[in-house]
Amino acid sequence: MFFKIAYWIVYICLWPIYRFRFVGRENIVSGPAIICGNHTANIDSVLVVLALGDRKQYAAMAKKELFQIPVLKWFLKAFGAYPVSRGENDLSAIKYSLKALKNKEKLIIFPEGTRVKPGMKSEPKAGSAMLALKAGVPIIPVYITPGRKAFRGCTVTFGEPYYPVVDGKPSSEEYRIVTDEIMRRVHAIPEKKALNS
Repeated sequence: MFFKIAYWIVYICLWPIYRFRFVGRENIVSGPAIICGNHTANIDSVLVVLALGDRKQYAAMAKKELFQIPVLKWFLKAFGAYPVSRGENDLSAIKYSLKALKNKEKLIIFPEGTRVKPGMKSEPKAGSAMLALKAGVPIIPVYITPGRKAFRGCTVTFGEPYYPVVDGKPSSEEYRIVTDEIMRRVHAIPEKKALNS
């Protein structure tokens, strides 16, 4: 009940500012999955959470520095976020992620690891690929309107889920290939949408 109340408070407060739309929610499968998207603004993770609905069914990575702010730490935990050390092999975050997937939750991960503004080159991390292959769960790509969103309107579009596959034990190169495929599918969403419109 607390989550539902908090969800709708955030929804009502943010909608007049962002005028968000959610497309392709029929692609959100039941059960565990990893939701991977592009990341260009701080609000992106909140928009994905709102797109998933008012039933708590996910966990989300957030940089550990945010958890050093007491009020924000409480808010993040209330909405299912857990800390991760960027640029490191954070074993505790990996264990938490696998546990969440085992509990049939969805993980929200931005493979690029930080905000990447339009025109910037990104270097997505292989964590989402590793988790998906290890847990045997599907990837759901999601594309969020890039750049500044306030008072301009924005759309969160979910693509079709798919299972990444490799033969045998994955190598670091295969993790990289799967990661590149994830981001390719994310960025293909607006192109596919344009073709179908």
